[in-house]
Amino acid sequence: MPRIQAASVAEHRSLQRGALLDAARSLLSEGGASALTFPALAARTGLARSSVYEYFRSRGAVVEALCAVDFPLWAAEVEAAVAAADSPREQVAAYVRAQLALACDARHRAVVAISAMELDAAAREKIKAAHGGLFELIAEALRGLGHTDPRSAAALLQGVVDAAVRRALAGFADPAEIAATAVRIALDGVAGAVPGPVPGERHAVDGQEPGGAGA
Repeated sequence: MPRIQAASVAEHRSLQRGALLDAARSLLSEGGASALTFPALAARTGLARSSVYEYFRSRGAVVEALCAVDFPLWAAEVEAAVAAADSPREQVAAYVRAQLALACDARHRAVVAISAMELDAAAREKIKAAHGGLFELIAEALRGLGHTDPRSAAALLQGVVDAAVRRALAGFADPAEIAATAVRIALDGVAGAVPGPVPGERHAVDGQEPGGAGA
């Protein structure tokens, strides 16, 4: 067992658990779900493989712990972006853009990798709880746009976001262009997804080139 570097055994265990979660994030970010193994966690943290089992009984338990910590932080950032918008249309645009920006940020790749995994019930419940308030927030924005079934509309809107994230991460197009198209689809439907001003975009001023969407 590694020498205790903390004031108490309890603090040491808390630090080691945190180190294991940090290692898990790195592994998921670098190699996806298949990279998250107990031997890899042991190698990253300097623990014996048997010691890793003292903190997490299975790979699923590691993922569940990450969901409990990371998804509320993700949801909080999206919620802050939505809350800062001034109108229902701008709130919907902020909801789409914030999630795409987070997904394309290397610091959040572990969350994206987890989202693509087959999760057990406990992990799914952690994610559901984290997104509960956010779902209600965007449903209220959709209600403000006149949707008579805003909860169904919110679920379909998330489907647009998820598809946009997959396309951006696969490198099919520039993430800024994908974000702009996703916002147009979210606000005006596929038939309305044509070039034009949308909330959150910069536009040319005094002959300067506009910035990318979400810049």
